[in-house]
Amino acid sequence: MIEILTTGAGNTIQDLGRPGLLALGISSGGAMDRLALRLGNLLLGNPQNTASLEVSLFPFRLRVEEDVWLSITGADCRATLDDRALSPMWAVHAKAGETLKLSPPARGARSYISFAGGIDVPQVISSCSTDLKTGFGGLEGRGLGRGDRLQLRSVAHPEPRDQGIYFPVAMPGRNEATAIRVVVGAEHEVFTKDSQATFLDEEWLVTPDSNRMGMRFKGAELKLEQPLEMLSHGILPGTIQVPPSGQPIVQLADANTCGGYPKIAHVIDADLWRLGQLPIGGKVQFKVVTEQEVLAEEQRLEGWISKIECNLGILAKCN
Repeated sequence: MIEILTTGAGNTIQDLGRPGLLALGISSGGAMDRLALRLGNLLLGNPQNTASLEVSLFPFRLRVEEDVWLSITGADCRATLDDRALSPMWAVHAKAGETLKLSPPARGARSYISFAGGIDVPQVISSCSTDLKTGFGGLEGRGLGRGDRLQLRSVAHPEPRDQGIYFPVAMPGRNEATAIRVVVGAEHEVFTKDSQATFLDEEWLVTPDSNRMGMRFKGAELKLEQPLEMLSHGILPGTIQVPPSGQPIVQLADANTCGGYPKIAHVIDADLWRLGQLPIGGKVQFKVVTEQEVLAEEQRLEGWISKIECNLGILAKCN
């Protein structure tokens, strides 16, 4: 059992979401930084889809009421267990009565706290993820509140070790633009040549009205060759739409399943975690890549995760 002591309503329970249900009008949802959630669970020997806490509002505090192994991954926030400083991307043993505190991140935007065995909440449509937009999943379909008590599942595997993962990529910050790779969208050619160039040359600023549904950017106005009316059509996390304001919006984990704005590009899946870690006031610069480069990056990322599984002794056979 754990008790939430300090939180914001935007902090939620998440796993890897509900993929494959867009045709039913159900968002994929899940962790904004799927990579961090996967790594946190790997450190504990959990299945990678195990329900964890996604923390985007700080400071955050919880108290453990029984001995438990936990891990902290994602944003570079200062974490302490009572007065003991914890390393990032690390698993640690917490004793009953100890208080875990996460301070605002120096880099990144979201931290993930995973527990050996995972958080014990009911699955709703094959996932424990909280869908704030429709109010189901997680803890009664809402964000965490002070005084909430969460039950943990029993551990069905050997206890993990006090161990960590070296993360080779710097978390996004506010002082430099984060490179985000994209493929061109279906309506890319309806934008003026100048706007197509501006989309790639501009450093786009993340605005405060961004959330789990979408990330809004501020920059130069993107213009169409001529007015365009479109019927609503299917969209995915990563789709970059341009409304009449000319300011792009990237669909994120809780994105609507359809929309009618022209699509200038689509963020590759391997870079969605970077968007999830972009702080308000951060900047991005988009870079177009080919389909072959997309496939190569996905293979590289999954190969890196497989090496981590080997190093942690999770895979029985490793090359």
